[in-house]
Amino acid sequence: MASLRDIKSRITSTKKTSQITKAMQMVSASKMARAESNAKAFVPYMGKIQEVVSSIAGSTDASHPMLVSRPVKKTGYLVITSDRGLAGAYNSNVIRLVHNKIKERHSSNDEFAIIAIGRIGRDYFQKRGFNIIEGITGIPDQPSFSDIKDIANKAVGMFSDGAYDELYLYYNHYVSAIQQDVTEAKVLPLTDLETSSMQTSYEFDPSAEAILEVLLPQYAESLIYGALLDGKASEHAARMSAMKSATDNAKDLINSLSLSYNRARQAAITQEITEIVGGAAALE
Repeated sequence: MASLRDIKSRITSTKKTSQITKAMQMVSASKMARAESNAKAFVPYMGKIQEVVSSIAGSTDASHPMLVSRPVKKTGYLVITSDRGLAGAYNSNVIRLVHNKIKERHSSNDEFAIIAIGRIGRDYFQKRGFNIIEGITGIPDQPSFSDIKDIANKAVGMFSDGAYDELYLYYNHYVSAIQQDVTEAKVLPLTDLETSSMQTSYEFDPSAEAILEVLLPQYAESLIYGALLDGKASEHAARMSAMKSATDNAKDLINSLSLSYNRARQAAITQEITEIVGGAAALE
């Protein structure tokens, strides 16, 4: 049985850990509120740019290489994870899905390429010898488009240059503070544009082809940026939930240790009384 000093030491250290996890929970809650606001604010822009692109692609004879499927010789995977842990299953869920998809679709590293946003995902695939062509870390908690413009532009440009023939995006979609869904989205080619009979009618000047030449890369880059905003909100929500669980577990452990401490202390006092009474009886 542990001594009173050992139990007291564990109680003290657990209380300190509880204070840290509680502080991290509060920080993550604050960051989550702002990240959620950023993600929701980006939705109207994405809806409008998709409407314009769909209108051009669906109502004209304009064509663009990014709208055309081609034989798939190599697949690109853009994976969004975090730079830090302590976020529950946030990173492992995305990594597991990507890993399984790669094993399912490919038999060698020459058939795919990975673009990793976030240290956790990058390190995971590097250690296992996967083909990583680009990795970026240090993305702020509240990212702006300029923070990922280069990597997004490069991801789209590599498709246009034929480095791979399709590009998939993997990230955690923010549903609520307690629910984040792992999502797979096909970014390129843009063959799944949604069209609606209620779309606004547009007149194009200059030509539709010239507009598509500029708008389609921006649209693909916006898909990546929107997924990053979604992923950041999910990351903060997952970390907040993980730290809340850690704080609750610490409190339960403190209660259990306090009970053990009181029992051990009572047993020690009882033993001392017994020894005193026994000694007094021996002297009579």
